Amino acid sequence: MKQERLKKYAELIVKCGLNVQKGQEVIVRCGLDQPEFVAMCVEECYKLGASLVKVEWSYMPVSKLHYNYRSLETLSEFSGIDKAEWERKVEKLPCLLWIDSDDPDGLNGTDSEKIAKASQAKFPFIKPYRDKIENKYQWCIASVPGKEWAQKIYPELPEEDAIEELWENILYCSRVDDDPIKAWDRHNKELAKRCKFLNDYKFESLEYKSANGTDFKVGLNSKGIFLGGGERALGSNIYFNANIPSEEVFTSPLRGRAEGKVVATKPLSYQGKLIENFWVRFENGKAVEVHAEKNQDVLEKMIAMDEGASYLGEVALIAHDSPINNTGILFYNTLFDENASCHLALGRGFNNCLENYENYSVQECEKLGVNSSMIHVDFMIGSADMSIIGVTADGKRIQIFKDGNWAI
Repeated sequence: MKQERLKKYAELIVKCGLNVQKGQEVIVRCGLDQPEFVAMCVEECYKLGASLVKVEWSYMPVSKLHYNYRSLETLSEFSGIDKAEWERKVEKLPCLLWIDSDDPDGLNGTDSEKIAKASQAKFPFIKPYRDKIENKYQWCIASVPGKEWAQKIYPELPEEDAIEELWENILYCSRVDDDPIKAWDRHNKELAKRCKFLNDYKFESLEYKSANGTDFKVGLNSKGIFLGGGERALGSNIYFNANIPSEEVFTSPLRGRAEGKVVATKPLSYQGKLIENFWVRFENGKAVEVHAEKNQDVLEKMIAMDEGASYLGEVALIAHDSPINNTGILFYNTLFDENASCHLALGRGFNNCLENYENYSVQECEKLGVNSSMIHVDFMIGSADMSIIGVTADGKRIQIFKDGNWAI
């Protein structure tokens, strides 16, 4: 891959994604797959005036060893170092850049129940810190090719060719063209128009139907708003893009109001394992029944992570005729696959999807119907024939999606 294109991508992620400001600290979380590109991102952060850029490297085979050999007790510990790191995050509000290249099957062979129990044990210690920084810092998730990930998508290609092909598609989907930052400015404006249309109608619910078996209704919050593209950090008002790429317009639904069955249209990679060919049935807002042809036990453990894990935290609208879906590739990666077509998310909702959310505490947002959970897991339900109808409080029915695409 030409260095010039990669530098444009690094600049896009740091300037348009994080929008690093002078004097800010930055944390970069990444694997070992593309260290040269990570260095480009670090340099871009410093060019913008970052005071400190801390890189937190990870390597999935080592993570797998930790899960296999460490006891549940040691995996569950919230140490003094953990406490100090979270306290520093609360004090400094560092920007967070996650550069994802994980192997979709990287944790096959681990005990998913042990991993879940360790996360459950640590979460009560983490949540108070997380609540303090909620919506107050800039963050961005982007991707680079890992060799295992690339060969999962292109098993017929030699390793180097598979990585190159995945680079091409990542850059295409991320709008890395002659001027990526201008391209994202145009894209953000288009997403803002979609949001305005939906917010002007103040829909009370959305009804989904597809020939694959999806027949589903979800209630929306009377104080809720749709968001899409860039957003602003609370307090600093700094504009940033949390996902590169992103095609979605989304909101957090009203907890407790979801009925019917949704059929996933793409596999879900969760904790390094692929959940395939699955569906979820909801009653009174809660996922009460799930089925998967592969890794059903992982899906069942996921929705039992805590009391809120079986409720919805997000509904997202994306045209089936999207740049990502039009690649014809199943990425086995949530960042890309969730932006290929419509999706839902189980678990934590977004407080900033409430009007004037800055006037409410985290606890007040929960009382207003934003779901709370230790997880937030997106799964894809968009299809070529999907119909979505928005229903207003006075019973007006508006066709929002027809044949998988926007009808407005």
